[in-house]
Amino acid sequence: MTTRPLLATLLALSCWLGTATASTTPGAFTATYQVSRGGSPMGTATVSLRDDGHGQWTYRKAVKGTGGLAALLGASMDETSRFRWKGGRPEAISYDYDLQTGIKDKQRHLRVDWHTNQVHVEDNKRSETYPAQPGIVERNTLPLALGVALQRGQQQVALAVAVRQRVETQQFRVVGKENIQVPAGSFQAERVDRTDADRGFSAWYAPARYPLPVKLSQHDGGDLTMELVSYTPQ
Repeated sequence: MTTRPLLATLLALSCWLGTATASTTPGAFTATYQVSRGGSPMGTATVSLRDDGHGQWTYRKAVKGTGGLAALLGASMDETSRFRWKGGRPEAISYDYDLQTGIKDKQRHLRVDWHTNQVHVEDNKRSETYPAQPGIVERNTLPLALGVALQRGQQQVALAVAVRQRVETQQFRVVGKENIQVPAGSFQAERVDRTDADRGFSAWYAPARYPLPVKLSQHDGGDLTMELVSYTPQ
């Protein structure tokens, strides 16, 4: 038994999940997802958004392994993003990533200093500093920014994403509508694909029902699928 596929799968989870509303920025919520890899149950994900006051918000995703090797190792992943709304879109302030597998752990911390317009990244023992750009997001809040754009009727979206060594532009496009069945129900959902890289990434949104993707699928990182189970506004 090896942890390599598990590590890749948990890392892939960090590219997903966001929220938006049709005419305003989203309010606080808690949502749950079931997570599977290669068609086999792997775990659960809890996603939450809260208003911290003073113009700052916290978006958190916590994944717990409940099946297969992930359960055996007690694997878990926690991502916490803090951001502000600027022009109706999220703009990064900080991002913390913590992956625990019982054998190999991984951490990353990203901070944006808007006084000096610099992004500072610490990844285990490595560190990077590079120029910030207005309106940047990081990988945890990327789908949040994508959801806001979709709710405004955009069919093609370009996002400035702060990664480990730079800000890169990622391109997404609505490719059609599909009938989706998930534990939360049946939906006529908009399918969104990433178009600037062959990452096998697709997300399905039902904006008239929930301010969240109802399903996400990514082949890179272990044929991973997440499906909405419940959503509760707060």
